[in-house]
This record gives sequence, C-alpha cells and structure tokens, in this order.
Amino acid sequence: MSAVLKDPMKIWDIPGGIHPAEHKDLSNRTPIQALPLPRRLVLPLGQHIGAAAEPCVAVGQRVRKGEKIAEANGFVSVPLHAPTSGTIACIGEQPYPHASGMLAPAIVIDSDGLDEWLPLTPPADYRSLEPGELLTLIREAGINGLGGAGFPTAVKLTARPTQKIHTLIINGTECEPYITADDVLMRERAAELVAGIAVLAHLIQPEQVLIGIEDNKPEAAAAVQAACAGHDFQVGVFPTKYPSGGEKQLIQILTGVEVPSGGLPADIGILCQNVGTCVAIHDAVLLGKPLISRITTLTGAALARPGNVEALIGTPVRELLAFAGLDQGRLNRLIMGGPMMGFTLPSLDVPLIKTSNCLLASTAEELPAPPPAMPCIRCGECAEACPASLLPQQLHFFALGQEHEQLKAHNLFDCIECGACAYVCPSSIPLVQYYRVAKAEIRELEQKQLKAEHSKQRFEQRQERLRRAEEQKEAERKARAEKAARAKAAQAEAPPAAAASPADEALKKLKIEASMAQVALKKAEKQLAAHDTAELQAQVAELRRAAEAAQQALAEAQAAAPAPAPKAAGDEALKKAKIEAAMLKAQLRKLEKLDSPDGEQQAEIARVRQQLEAAEKALAELDSEKPAAAAKPAGDEALKKAKIEAAMLKAQLRKLEKLDNPDDEQQAEIARVRQQLEAAEKALAELDSEKPAAAAKPAGDDALKKAKIEAAMLKAQLRKLEKLDSPDDEQQAEIARVRQQLEAAEKALTELDSPKPAATAKPAGDEALKKAKIELAMKRAELKKAEKAGSDESALQALRDALAAAEQALHAAEENSDKPAPQLVRTERPGVDAEQKALKTEVAFARADLRKLERDDSAAADALEHARSRLAEAERKLAEYQA
Repeated sequence: MSAVLKDPMKIWDIPGGIHPAEHKDLSNRTPIQALPLPRRLVLPLGQHIGAAAEPCVAVGQRVRKGEKIAEANGFVSVPLHAPTSGTIACIGEQPYPHASGMLAPAIVIDSDGLDEWLPLTPPADYRSLEPGELLTLIREAGINGLGGAGFPTAVKLTARPTQKIHTLIINGTECEPYITADDVLMRERAAELVAGIAVLAHLIQPEQVLIGIEDNKPEAAAAVQAACAGHDFQVGVFPTKYPSGGEKQLIQILTGVEVPSGGLPADIGILCQNVGTCVAIHDAVLLGKPLISRITTLTGAALARPGNVEALIGTPVRELLAFAGLDQGRLNRLIMGGPMMGFTLPSLDVPLIKTSNCLLASTAEELPAPPPAMPCIRCGECAEACPASLLPQQLHFFALGQEHEQLKAHNLFDCIECGACAYVCPSSIPLVQYYRVAKAEIRELEQKQLKAEHSKQRFEQRQERLRRAEEQKEAERKARAEKAARAKAAQAEAPPAAAASPADEALKKLKIEASMAQVALKKAEKQLAAHDTAELQAQVAELRRAAEAAQQALAEAQAAAPAPAPKAAGDEALKKAKIEAAMLKAQLRKLEKLDSPDGEQQAEIARVRQQLEAAEKALAELDSEKPAAAAKPAGDEALKKAKIEAAMLKAQLRKLEKLDNPDDEQQAEIARVRQQLEAAEKALAELDSEKPAAAAKPAGDDALKKAKIEAAMLKAQLRKLEKLDSPDDEQQAEIARVRQQLEAAEKALTELDSPKPAATAKPAGDEALKKAKIELAMKRAELKKAEKAGSDESALQALRDALAAAEQALHAAEENSDKPAPQLVRTERPGVDAEQKALKTEVAFARADLRKLERDDSAAADALEHARSRLAEAERKLAEYQA
C-alpha cells in the first residue's frame, strides 16, 4: 500500500471544539476486569440501526454460549447470539436502554452456570476466502459498530461499484469525558486490534490505513505503535479536543479532507471503523467467536470501584453497578454514554447492549442540574464552538418557529449533536434538544408526504383501472346492442318458424332443471372435497337427491314423448357451430377480464379472438343455408318477443339501480328504462290475455319435483352467502333476497307436499299446522346460526327456549289437525363450552388484527410476523382442544 499524502504524519485542525473536564483518571488506572456470570440475561432484538433481529428459538429451549438465537431480518440487520448457556425463559417485551423508558422485544435467557460454548469453527485462513464469504462471516457473527450508532459492520464494508475505498481510518480517539473503554482496550489488546485491522485491510484493499489517537492516551498510542511493527499502518497522535472522535471530524484531522454536506465518508473513498469493532472482527474471523460481550466503562462519583469490565451483552445494569460498588444514596443521574452525548436511564433494570460503552453514575455535586434557560444574547459562542461550522443560534430560532425549510437550508442534518454549543452557551439554552426535536418533526413530515404521495399514486392508478373497465363495458354493451339489433332485423326478415309443441317446451324445461341441479351438485361436491364437514355432507346428499329426481323426471318425460323426426345434417352442424361460438365467446370474455395480462395471456386472447371470428363466420354461412322452418303462429311469436323484451329491460333496470350515487344522465336513463319496462309489461299482459288458455296441468309429481329442486338450489345459495366473513351492504341485501325466495319456495313446497282435496276448503287446523312447522324451522335455523357464530350462553338459552316453545306449538297444532300425532323425539344439541368459546374468540381477534395490519401499508414487518404467529398459535390451540 502506498501513501496518498506526501506527509503521512501531518495533522490538520478542525473548526470549533471545546475542552471539557475529562475525569478519565477515575476509570483508567485498573486493568479490564471480568464480571461474575449473571443469573439472567435480557437481549433486546434491536441493538443496531436497521431492522430488529427475528427470534429463531422457542421458550424452554436450551442454548449454548455462542449459539444463534435470532436471525438477521433484512439487509441492514445482524443476528443475535447467546452470551452464555442456559434456557430461553421468555420472548417478549422487556426494559430497553432508552430515554423514553419504553419496552422493546427481547429474548430472556436463564443461565445454567455452566457457560458451555458451542463448538467454534473459525476458517483455517481467512486470506483464502472470497470477499463475499468474509463479509458473510462478519455478518453472521452479529457485529455492528461498537463506538457510535451501531450500524451493521458488514453493510458498511460492502463494496460499492462506483466507490473505491482508498483510505481506512481506525478511530481510537474516545474524546468524550469519563469514557476509557477504548483506551484500556488499546493498551491491553493492541495485538488483537492490529490483527482485526489486517482483516479489514485484506477485505477492502485500501491504499493507506490511518489510526487516530488523542495525545491524552500516551500508553495506548505506544502499545498500538509497537503492535503495528511489520505492518504499513500509520498511527497519528493529535491534540486532545472534543469532539475529535466524530467520524467527519477525525477524517478532517487525519487527511485534511471534508466530507460534503449530506454525504458519507464512502463518497470520498474513506471508511472509518472503531477500535472495538476491529477487535470484534478479530475474534470472529480468527477465533470463530460471535459478538457476545464488550468492554464497558463504569465510572462516576457514586461508585466506590470505578473501572472497565468485560461484560456479557444483556447483563442487567443493576448488577454492573453493584459490582462497581454503587452508593444508591448518592446516585443522582445514571447516564448511558458520556455526559456530552449520553442519555439518562429511567431504570436500573435495563440491560447492557452492543453500543453501551459507558455507565456514568453521577452525584448531584458532580453533574448539577443546569440553570434555567434565558433568552439568547447573540454572543456567537455557539458558532465558534460548532465543529461542523454551522450557525447554532440561527438554527435555534428556526426550530422555535418550526421553519423546516430554513432548517434544511442551513444544514440542520449536518449537526452531529455533540453538545458543544449548549456547553458554551451563557444563557444555558438546551440547543441540542431543540435540534433533535426539529429533526424528528422533519422526518415525520417527510414520511407523511411520502405516504400521501404513495396513496395519491394508488388512487390515480385505481381511477385509471376503473375508467378502462368502464370503457370496456360500454364497448361490450354497444357490441351486444348492435348484435341484438342485427339479429332482430334478420328475424323480422326471415319467415316465421313452426311453433314448438307443449310437450317439447315441457321437455326443454325439464332438461334445463336437470342440468342446473347437476351443476349445483358438482359445485357442492367440490366444496365438500375442500372442506369435509357434516353440514356440507348433508347439503351434498340433499342436492344429489334433487338431481336424481330431476334426472328421473326428465327420463320419464323423454320416454313418454314421441320419437322426434330425424334431424337434418344442416341443423346438427348449425347447432354445433352455435355451441362452439358461444364457448369461444365465454372464453374470450373471461380472458379479457384479466387486469394486467402478460405476453402469453395476450397471445391466448388474440388466438381465441381469431377462432371466434372464424366460428361466427361459419355460423353465419350455415344460418344462411338453413331452410325456412314451419310458420309459427303470429300470436305466440309476438308473445315470446314481448317476454324477451320485458326480461331484457328488467335486467337493464336492475343493473342501473345498483349504481352508487348516479349522476343526472344515469338517473334520466333509469327513468327512461323504467317507462319502457312498464310499456313492455303492459303489452305482455295484453298479449297474454289474448292467448288461448292451455289445458290445465294436474298438480302432481312434476310440480313437486320442480319445487324440491328450486328449494334445494336456493338453500345451497343461501348457505354459501352466509359463510362470508364480513358481507358488505350489497351482499347482505342479496342474503335477505335469497332468504325470502327460499321461504316462498319452502311454502310452495309445503303446499304441494300436503295433499289437498279438490274444491274443498282447507281446514283451519291444517293452516295452523303449516304455520307451526314453518315457525319451528325458523327457530331451529336461528339457534343453529347463533351456535355457529359463537354467541354467549344467555342468548343461546333464549333461542333454545323459543325452539322448545315452537315444538310445543307444533305438537298442539298436530293434535288439533286431522293428521295422526307423530312420535315426539327431541334431541338437544349441547352448547359451546366456555373454554372452546374463548379459543374461538381468540382466533377471531387474531385473524382480525392480522387483516388490519395487512391492509396497513406502513405496518412494520415484525408486527406482521407477530400477528401471524399469534393467529397460528390460536388456531393450533383450538384444533388441539377440538381433537
């Protein structure tokens, strides 16, 4: 590696900066001490910038030291490992080291005292590994930055295609007062530090490696210089000044180059790493150890034995302070980090995390409360102290006025929140707090704007889809109208066809009914194959009986019908051509409904459209060659046309009435169609009255079979609609309509099923018996629906009482009627017990919460995963209970 600078040891200065009292001699006089093994470790899943890790262990599972307990959840994330052997006691919300005092997801391990390691498997020679393999090894060791915000190290080291890293800077500055963790680490583990730097140099191949150390750490500087013998690493010792340890400030001190505003060090070919991170890389690559412990400074006047300890990640702060001899009576504030950039902990129960480099237990005399803030006197001290060359007082005024655009224009986000401006302010204004609040407000507004823009795009895309769909529907409607007009004109020009006989009409109706019954049966059988339940089995059996009855009626009618005359070959070909054209048209409509067809689907649409054109052409040719049929009576033809026209107008009116908030043009269209429908129904009534009365058909088995088929089909349709989870208004209206049709069909079926003597008045007892049967069926259906919905016991008991009363009323009606009294056999269905009801309720709530999160675009991934886990667990418990 060749040096870029002419004078590698040249040191530059930074603007601003301050010299607060250091107090480092409290903790740097003793070597690093080992902490006793804690009984319990609390390991938060989010100890770094980026997505929190995802647990890969279960409660009650035993783990060994160094075993992975949480997987990285995304690119900017790192896994988590067990700091000692023990049992997973809990996975859930636990105290977290944050000024807010809020809880955070964590894994709790109860130590077994054995401290048993997982077998370690370091690579034989890391120099033989590919860069991607070496990065994966560092990532899987759970390493993130140990000196700053905790950015995942593997992400920071990932090569950028357009950015060559020519300078690697190792940060050993540790400029914050009180903290000495990096100082003692460089003194005692300089060899491991240099070995970790060598791994980084091998990975990124920089042109030079610079190690920056302040001159208040002479022993650490000497140890690192001695360990660098044989390496082309340059150690730069420079005057002590706060905040020289900032990443951008250290780059300027060692290279004289400034990082552009809003940019990153990598943008100018420089990469920075902390000395603690380098030692962690050494442990991971050369020893195979994941990051499970760190050096932490325990200091402050409230401690009897301040110093530095190597503590396991997850150790409760209370145990650390007890080890250092905390005097609880003298403790005023407990700060995690230094006095300049640290934050006050709300509790002693929080755990140590990977970025915790210091615990400062201060007394009231040591760190007294700041005096009340006074108005700014524009002295300019803050601007002189700012290491980023900002205008702190101007930023303060903009923050007070919430002038976000001015704050961004004055480079608010270049502020590193070092606190130098607040330290020198004679008015005691907490400037950094104002900047933090302003940054949070700007980020929140930007997120809202981004979300609003995303919603706007989705709305515009939806409107475009609706517009295209409406244009397609309008084109289809016009095409159908034109086709109907052509067919009507052709029909008017053609000679009238021969009238179909009543026997043929009856046979045709029976064929249609048999076909519909068969379709309903096949549909129900598919549902039964997917979900085998007793209710579906009963439904399939009922539909099968109805289909058999319809098929039997058709067979009887076909046997009784006279043999048809031999059909001409032309008629057979015409029929096949019509069927083929209809099938191709249905297939084309189905394909055209696809929202965004791919290339293969578009090719399929084009192919089907060509086949349809060919089929329609062949159909037209066959239709023109067809001989004229026998003349049909004019009255029947007019009646048929009137029925078809009335049915088409009625369908068109129903479609128009379903529009939400119709405009003036649509309302005028509704009124016009309604007038046309009234006129068509009036004409139909006149033609129907002129038609000679047909021979009366005896009400026999044929009518009864038809009524059974219709009732079975309506019942199947109603059950399917009632299974909808959350029906909308239109679906609820459809349920009510089908229920009314079913009641009417069951009433007609009951009338047909009960024999009535001709021309005699129906006894009052029979009418009361019929009403009692209907009332009993309704009460039984209400109770069944309530039990299925999981209603409470009081509501179920009320429905059971109503059912019992309906049964008694039926028995009384049977006694008063002429029919013999049936044998009373009552079966009472047991209700849902309390535990099963609670399990079902939990499943319903878990499913509702998951659907709500899935509809929320801003829902966090961990919240979604938690909701899915909750639903799976609830369904598992319910299945186990029901088994």
